[in-house]
Amino acid sequence: MYSNAGGQKPRLIGELSAASDRISVSDFRYGRGAEIFGEAEPAEYIYQVIEGAVRTHKLLPDGRRQIGAFHLSGDIFGLENGATHRFTAEAIVATMVRLVKRKSLDNVAQNDPAIFNTILDMTTSSLVHAQNLILLLGRKTSLERVAAFLLEMHFRSTAAGVMHLPMSRRDIADYLGLTLETVSRAISELRRRLILKFEGTTQRHIVILDVQALAKLADEPDAAA
Repeated sequence: MYSNAGGQKPRLIGELSAASDRISVSDFRYGRGAEIFGEAEPAEYIYQVIEGAVRTHKLLPDGRRQIGAFHLSGDIFGLENGATHRFTAEAIVATMVRLVKRKSLDNVAQNDPAIFNTILDMTTSSLVHAQNLILLLGRKTSLERVAAFLLEMHFRSTAAGVMHLPMSRRDIADYLGLTLETVSRAISELRRRLILKFEGTTQRHIVILDVQALAKLADEPDAAA
């Protein structure tokens, strides 16, 4: 379901540094839970997480929240194919975000192959993520969903050996289309099977003890290769 693509992040930060005289770029800090942009607001900027973490979500007609993605350090979000945002974006923890004026980026991309290719990569990555989420939500068991999520976070983690989850279990539940209790039971089951353990006093610091077993549950036999 998830490929870490060699651990590479989009190269937007470095390329914008080289083109800073032609592109409008600003950095902002957001406190925990602060809204970065709202659903249906004008999509005037593209965003990149410098530090921290961001969730994008949509409120469903029945009041439930569906989280569409979690964005970690280096990730790019807010790229839309229309004039407005389809989701709301919020800082999960204290977060610094780089804002890139969409119009100035589009203008530069017309004559800069590197920027153009970066935008193409961002679009492709967004499409792949959407397809992966559809597959994830279509899984038959809650354990498979949680295993797939933890495997994804494992590959995206930058800390050696220890995976820090900035999001709450409620966030994970709203991402996977499960209840909070179901997510907690699934994580407890993975711990009982000695697939993972908690590090320290918080259950947000996780060590994956058996990546192959986790990948098997997530139905990704090649993910640990």
